[in-house]
Amino acid sequence: MLHIKNLDDGLNIFKALGSELRINIIKLLLENKEMNMNELASSLKITNGALTSHIKKLEETGIVKVLKNHEGHGNQKICKVEIDKILIDIEGEQTEKDQNIYETEIPVGYYSNYEIYPTCGISTSTALIGEVDDPRYFAHPDRINAGIIWLTRGYVEYIIPNLLPNSTKIDQLTLSMEISSEAPGINSDWPSDISFILNDIKIGTWTSPGDFGEVRGIFTPDWWFPNWNQYGLLKMISINKKGTFLDGLKISDVNINQFALDYKSTIRFRLQVSEDARNVGGLTIFGSTFGNYNQDIKIRIKYSPL
Repeated sequence: MLHIKNLDDGLNIFKALGSELRINIIKLLLENKEMNMNELASSLKITNGALTSHIKKLEETGIVKVLKNHEGHGNQKICKVEIDKILIDIEGEQTEKDQNIYETEIPVGYYSNYEIYPTCGISTSTALIGEVDDPRYFAHPDRINAGIIWLTRGYVEYIIPNLLPNSTKIDQLTLSMEISSEAPGINSDWPSDISFILNDIKIGTWTSPGDFGEVRGIFTPDWWFPNWNQYGLLKMISINKKGTFLDGLKISDVNINQFALDYKSTIRFRLQVSEDARNVGGLTIFGSTFGNYNQDIKIRIKYSPL
């Protein structure tokens, strides 16, 4: 898989794919697994010289690999498609020059507090931590390397690093994370009411539609079990002076001024599935080594002088 983390880094890829002829080359190689230069030129009805320049562009971007020696083909160069997916982060890296922005990322295993009820589990990108359905393993030292955690009800709470300059206050707090429900096995129709709590104040709730596992997550390790959680949905929560928003839509009137957060404040963020929720369908949190998004819990704080 080729992961393009911002649009600028993807310019050469976009140029390489911006040709109908080069797209046809990729289609032929996907259909035939691999072809030599003569076969490609003949199929496309172009000369070998014309083909060479197009293959070079695809090779430079890593889309196509050229093998210079191949048994049974003499000196013919053999071409094949080298990648199976291209993932593009449209938002990419922040280019904003505003100096009053603080950004950080919290690994999913860096929780400071928790209350866990089975079914539950925790895993790194290489192995399960302890045994599934045993909440005791959420205290295991290896949890700091976790790439995925899941629970039927309860919560996990994170302390958001507050490294703002002296004498500043927080005007907006934005968090993004990949989450889903937690069903026994997998079930895309398994709603769960997941609440977001900031410093013990509930700022909103989102109902996850299900626990997704019909296809493997883009970043989910190959060894991961096929009938377990594979990926979630990327959700963005933002709280400012106008209220709390989820993916741009207002979900509550709780606003940032109610918290009076400044450079000295402790900021605790909790994801919770309550016992009395209408849909107690669990919670799965995906880190950078699982799911469809190469991230943990991203934090963005906008601040200004007190």
